[in-house]
Amino acid sequence: MENATILLVVLAALAVMMAVFLYATARRRDTSRALRGAPPEVAEPDSDPNRLPVPVGAAPQTGKELERAVALERAGRGAPDVSAPPPPPALPPDEESLGVTRRQVLNRGIVTTMVLALSGFGAGMVAMLWPSLSGGFGAKIRAGKVDEVLDAINTKKEPFYVGAGRFYIQPYPKEAVAAAKKVGSYAAVVEGYDQGFVALYQKCVHLGCRVPWCKTSQWFECPCHGSQYNRVGEKKGGPAPRGLDRFVVSVDGGAVVVDTKQVIPGPPIGTNTTGQEAEGPHCIGAVAHH
Repeated sequence: MENATILLVVLAALAVMMAVFLYATARRRDTSRALRGAPPEVAEPDSDPNRLPVPVGAAPQTGKELERAVALERAGRGAPDVSAPPPPPALPPDEESLGVTRRQVLNRGIVTTMVLALSGFGAGMVAMLWPSLSGGFGAKIRAGKVDEVLDAINTKKEPFYVGAGRFYIQPYPKEAVAAAKKVGSYAAVVEGYDQGFVALYQKCVHLGCRVPWCKTSQWFECPCHGSQYNRVGEKKGGPAPRGLDRFVVSVDGGAVVVDTKQVIPGPPIGTNTTGQEAEGPHCIGAVAHH
């Protein structure tokens, strides 16, 4: 829900930016057109309804117009103005007014560039915020068949790691489930414990380092500042403020499924549902337990 809200806000902001830019471009184009000037004035027709309008300062141009002017002179209705200057010579059409102007090319180029840039930015934001449909981090991930996961753990003597989801899978002892149900912070994940699995986030809760597995002690031991966690991610030593964070895990159709959309905070210091102690030498040296 939070990601969807952020996505809507980003898309709305992009839409507003695009609208403002297009409005400003159209406004500038309209202003430019207005400043180009008005067409030449045309003289108003006189009281004679049969006389056609002639541009201001123009003299009769054809024989018929000259004859008509002479007739009007003889009738006492006017005389041709032979002193009027000749009309200005016709100018060739402006190529820029007939085709696409340089300003239009520039404006369209700017608009196209902005559209492409904002589209790319928007697509990147959507890709970052939208949950991955291919099963990556932020979605439900099928880690593998139950038998395959357990065989890998028992054979290698280490957790089953899923890089795409950034988590470890460990078996959760059935005899420890009753104690886990009494821990308030386990309420969201204890159902997965009852099915025999715990999914632990790879990041140390101290400063975010990835916590590796120590085969000799059979604990998670962080090399950054010495935080230590037992097999199921409960804190055993070091500066970490709690146990490892975790995800909701379930068994669906014979496969282990981990929901990485929400990180569940780890248990408080002092939680020890399994009673597991170090089974050999530490990989980063002994750290005082807390």
